[in-house]
Amino acid sequence: MKIAIVCYPTFGGSGVVATELGLELARRGHEIHFITYSQPVRLELLNANVHYHEVNVPEYPLFHYQPYELALSSKLVDMVKLHKIDLLHVHYAIPHAYAGYMAKQMLKSEGIKIPMVTTLHGTDITLVGNHPFYKTAVTFSINKSDVVTSVSQNLKDETYSLFDIKKDIHVIPNFIELDKIKNKSKIATNRSLMANEEEKIITHISNFRKVKRIPDVIDIFYKIQQTIPSKLMMVGDGPEKEEAENLCFKLGISDKVIFFGNSNEIDKILSFTDLFLLPSETESFGLAALEAMAWGVPVISSNTGGLPEVNFDGISGYLSVAGNTQEMAENAIKILKNETTLLKFKNNATTIAQRFDIKNIVSLYENLYNEVLNKFK
Repeated sequence: MKIAIVCYPTFGGSGVVATELGLELARRGHEIHFITYSQPVRLELLNANVHYHEVNVPEYPLFHYQPYELALSSKLVDMVKLHKIDLLHVHYAIPHAYAGYMAKQMLKSEGIKIPMVTTLHGTDITLVGNHPFYKTAVTFSINKSDVVTSVSQNLKDETYSLFDIKKDIHVIPNFIELDKIKNKSKIATNRSLMANEEEKIITHISNFRKVKRIPDVIDIFYKIQQTIPSKLMMVGDGPEKEEAENLCFKLGISDKVIFFGNSNEIDKILSFTDLFLLPSETESFGLAALEAMAWGVPVISSNTGGLPEVNFDGISGYLSVAGNTQEMAENAIKILKNETTLLKFKNNATTIAQRFDIKNIVSLYENLYNEVLNKFK
């Protein structure tokens, strides 16, 4: 198959999933064309089956905001015709599903019919898509998609509750490339650069938006370090980062917290992590939690959104109501204070993560591709 993948090329979960999906499909012999405004952060072009096409948005004084949707839909039309692409797979409802629909209509006028798969990732539905300014267009775009998938059952339920959706939504969870982790299991990293031997390493990874409840991460760690000698690794960047740094200073724990910013060495950090914190207000899936679990790291998280579908309470970690930092800290200490308990949770986290191996999940997408392509024949 020749598949065009449209996604946001940033460190966000949807872009990471779309990129890893495309790379695995390429390894299976499919020809993959990434179409977006910059090269995805995890895209490796050393593969004859992987292609990247940049969407250029020309600046024009008339427009206060540059019309990315128009540039994207035009680029999609050009690439479909040039490379004889069989199928569009767009990640994120806006603007990608909308641009994809417009591209389909332009192609249809030239006698070219092409199916479009739309994957819903979370904030495109729960935060942005539900805004009155966008709701009508998002509803239309989803209903006009040929196949719709969501990354969790919770997101599927939310989509049906927020929008008047007539389409079936297939749940295909996010995934992790376990072979890559196995290959990097002997990463040559000096743990002593992050913490002393007697200290536990606790990690949080996110885009530092308000929905991630960054002050709660700091509060949970503050409570943990009063009982368990530990260091906190804060990985990522965003609007809440400066406030978090100030909070650490006020609490007198700045020497115990390392802010990495956006990092390409997440695997190295997770390989030495003992506990992962994700107390978000909501998570459509919890990809960061899954990545931690794949490294054998138990997770302390909120119980919102799709997190209970990934982090199993009392097995791979613990779930609590968002904002209950006291319970989260107590559960964290419960895991960390005893090496036997910690090892049990680490082993359980690894076992559960294996259910989400990319080899299992990508086959589900391939099956959907084949089904929709057969309908278009």
